[in-house]
Amino acid sequence: MTQAPASVPAAAPAPASAPTAATPADDAVEMAPLPGRSLTDDPQWFKKAVFYEVWVRAFRDSTGTGVGDLNGLVEKLDYLAWLGVDCIWIPPFFPSPERDGGYDVDFLTGIQVQLGTHQGMKVLLQEAHARGIRVISDFVVNHTSSDHPWFISSREDPEGPHGDYYVWRDDDTAYADARIIFVDSEESNWTFDPVRKQFYWHRFYHHQPDLNYDNPQVLEEILNALRFWLDLGLDGFRLDAVPYLVEEEGTNCENLPGTHAILKRIRQMVDEEYPGRMLLAEANQWPNEAVEYFGDGDECHMAFHFPVMPRMFMALRQGSRASISQILADTPELPENCQWATFLRNHDELTLEMVTEEERDYLWAQYAPVSKMRLNLGIRRRLAPLVDNDIRQIKLLHSMLLSLPGSPVLYYGDEIGMGDNIWLPDRDGVRTPMQWTSEGPGGGFSEANPYLFPKPIPCAPPYGIEHVNVADQQADPDSLLNWLRHTLQVRRAHEVFGLGSFRELESTNEVFAFERAQGSTRVLSFNNLTEWPQLVDVQLEGLVGRTPSVLSGSIGEAPEVIVDQYQLELPPFGYVWLLFSDPPATPVQRS
Repeated sequence: MTQAPASVPAAAPAPASAPTAATPADDAVEMAPLPGRSLTDDPQWFKKAVFYEVWVRAFRDSTGTGVGDLNGLVEKLDYLAWLGVDCIWIPPFFPSPERDGGYDVDFLTGIQVQLGTHQGMKVLLQEAHARGIRVISDFVVNHTSSDHPWFISSREDPEGPHGDYYVWRDDDTAYADARIIFVDSEESNWTFDPVRKQFYWHRFYHHQPDLNYDNPQVLEEILNALRFWLDLGLDGFRLDAVPYLVEEEGTNCENLPGTHAILKRIRQMVDEEYPGRMLLAEANQWPNEAVEYFGDGDECHMAFHFPVMPRMFMALRQGSRASISQILADTPELPENCQWATFLRNHDELTLEMVTEEERDYLWAQYAPVSKMRLNLGIRRRLAPLVDNDIRQIKLLHSMLLSLPGSPVLYYGDEIGMGDNIWLPDRDGVRTPMQWTSEGPGGGFSEANPYLFPKPIPCAPPYGIEHVNVADQQADPDSLLNWLRHTLQVRRAHEVFGLGSFRELESTNEVFAFERAQGSTRVLSFNNLTEWPQLVDVQLEGLVGRTPSVLSGSIGEAPEVIVDQYQLELPPFGYVWLLFSDPPATPVQRS
């Protein structure tokens, strides 16, 4: 096997793709690499990166079919480089019946025909790398589609080569302690198959049968599929639904030792054959369980910190930092070579699995008062509608996201405050087309008739394309988009945000105050969680005589530190990042 290089040089030209009538998405878009952005050889690049999730089907249609595709994403790489993201995360692009947004995969090394081809993927990877942007993709390790050839073979030929690639039983009584995850649509984790005349196991939809990792050949199949994409040039994977890989009677079938053994084997393969690539675990668990997916630094490089996300929204409604402070205090230390991934929203519902029932009821009442806004144990809304399109709260949430420990993951469209459509089924309401311009009915997403779009663009004020689009916000220096771009530039310039230590500061009120420190650099993040002005009142040691620089925030200047007890006022939902860098060469003399 030929190993793919760890990175593609910034100056590498993109090879021309050979278009055919059947695959118009293979037409490569000519783009010159942007200056000042290139990939590094740092194997821990992910610790300082800002990620951006692109729902490809809804980002940019280059073929006029009404469906976004890989070449459409290539067309918008300059935008993503301009915005300042370091890595794109692409949800599943594999062949699929798309009964679950592509997470029901029926061919692990293919590409859905509407989205492009392998050559188109190569062009995307080379063009992204030329702009200093890495690309990771989802990889579904837990299950396949019921249309997958393995499952068809397994159900039709129990004694054949794929007969035990899935978990089959004669009845549905096993693993009774395992919870049902999709409570709105599934009554059991078992479904009877009339062909094989047995029940098969599934932790998600009934059309997504779980793979049987008790069969070692299954893991070998998965390793080979991962190698295929790494050879093509992908920089890593978000491993979907990793807590559920194995089953054991008498347990809840989550976070079992066998699951961690599988992940260690995957990590070993990646480290030995593809150094510099990264694995990100989707493990929606409490911090003390999620941290196990790092192993001893020999499982996943990253894992989502699911519990901190809903508590940021809770803190905002309660006007209290208590919920965030508590979950961060309960978060264990990570291995040195690992990093959390933090986020506000993504392609799924805003999950409320990692909160108490009382907290869930509170969040539903505050953020999803209408039943159509809820799904399973979560909320199917985008960021801007969640906070009533209040730009102060959007900025405040991003202030916390971008300064807390971890690598932030942005969701396409949230940088311009896109809306949602709660009347679409399942989670489709947060997967609507990207709004590029106010021109034309397609808003720059597609030249096709909007009636062909699988999901319509939200049109209700204030979220229609005439109110919310990239072009208008790029032209407006005071827009949310330009604010976020500037904030990402600030974050990139100070690696303390990615690598620094974290310490919460005691505050006399409900300002969420914390310090990020690296060497002699200290950044203080103050966040007013209330709709009233608040006085920051914190104890600062060793900084008397220093005047901090305001990196970003709701105030123009910060006062000098006169005494250890430091005070400044923040406006409602205001925030500020204060930088104390290298101390002055000579002590400040005071009379």
